[in-house]
Amino acid sequence: MATIGSYAQQLSLLNQLNMRYSSAMKHATAIATGNKVNSAADDASTYSIGKSMGVRIGSLEQADANTQTSSSMLKVADGAMSNTLDILTTMKEKALAAANSTARDSDRANIQKELNQYIDQITDNSLVEYNGMALMNGSNNYATQLTTQAYTNTSLGTEVTGSTKLTDLTRRAGDNLGIASTDTINVSYVKDGKTYHTSYTAGDTTLEDIFKNANNAGGGNVFDTTLGTTKEIGTNSSGNLQETVDGKNAITVKAAEAGKAGEISGFTISVTDASGNEKKAVNNVLSDFTESIGAAENRADNSLTLQVGADANQSIQAGLGNISARALGLIGSDGSYLSVGTVQDASAAISVIDNAINKVLEQSTNVGALSSRLEYTHSNLVTQGENLTAAQTTLIGADIAKELTQFTSDNILMQASQAMLAQSYQNSSWFLNLLG
Repeated sequence: MATIGSYAQQLSLLNQLNMRYSSAMKHATAIATGNKVNSAADDASTYSIGKSMGVRIGSLEQADANTQTSSSMLKVADGAMSNTLDILTTMKEKALAAANSTARDSDRANIQKELNQYIDQITDNSLVEYNGMALMNGSNNYATQLTTQAYTNTSLGTEVTGSTKLTDLTRRAGDNLGIASTDTINVSYVKDGKTYHTSYTAGDTTLEDIFKNANNAGGGNVFDTTLGTTKEIGTNSSGNLQETVDGKNAITVKAAEAGKAGEISGFTISVTDASGNEKKAVNNVLSDFTESIGAAENRADNSLTLQVGADANQSIQAGLGNISARALGLIGSDGSYLSVGTVQDASAAISVIDNAINKVLEQSTNVGALSSRLEYTHSNLVTQGENLTAAQTTLIGADIAKELTQFTSDNILMQASQAMLAQSYQNSSWFLNLLG
């Protein structure tokens, strides 16, 4: 039996005190951190799994932050395109006014001044920046292959070819289009910012002759007069064969030169009778050529990489097109602006503006679809993070009520050990005094 105040008793009390202190500190740490496992010493395997989960949660949070900044960037690009569409809408209204014979030359001159300012603003819009990076000037686009621009008419009859006489042209439904040999064919087109016109009597000319005569209008060899007459339109900028939407034969006219150098901003074909009256029903069909393949050059992939996942290669490629006035055909390489100086110029300008609107709408649709995808990505990342956090909490999370109870118990026992140890020292001192 150990004597009162013996060294063995004091050592035992000290060990108890140290044990309770260690236990109390462990529970205090759990209360402070909210985790029951705070180091590998607590539970090596659980600590490792918990840390791995923590790394994953942090990665998901950063991926979500990337998603939100990417969405913000796309909103900036979308804002620029929205403003450009508003400008183009106003430009079309002005061009329509200039195409009306009631407008005087001075009126068209004033309209031209307005259009010039609008065109400059469109170029400014294409230079909109996010974090110092220009977005819509074509510097962030996908890789493209050299293409030849093509315009396709799906309103003419499927049996129509380039050698079909104008007087024999039919509508898609098969009935005759209604061009008389005495009618006048008027052709206008815009290339490199300049407008060209030609007119001639239909007579026995063919559909192919429309584009042969256009090439003689002063702009040089602009159109390839060998017209496509099948469902196959040509090779697009992705290197894929493009066909008509309905899979039926259609008339396709291509630029005479491949790439941007051969690009035709727009063209119109109209028919007037011997009295000078427009044949609107005829014109709606004959001039229904829409750009089916855009002019493109060989260029490397400069699209943006949006890292929206917690692992490598979990990214989205975002290609942003070029909505500058030059790319939309509103201004030439020499700085010449789209003209509305005459009725014919204004009529051709309407076609160019329509094509520009379609190009911007295509880009806007692409950006809108990408923005929508990022919203779903954001939602998915948030859900993953929440579920993984819940799993981590279950694995290493502390039961605070239980930890408080254990801490309180350890604290009481620690105080009791301190009191007993103090009493033991007192007894030992009293006993030694007796011996002295």
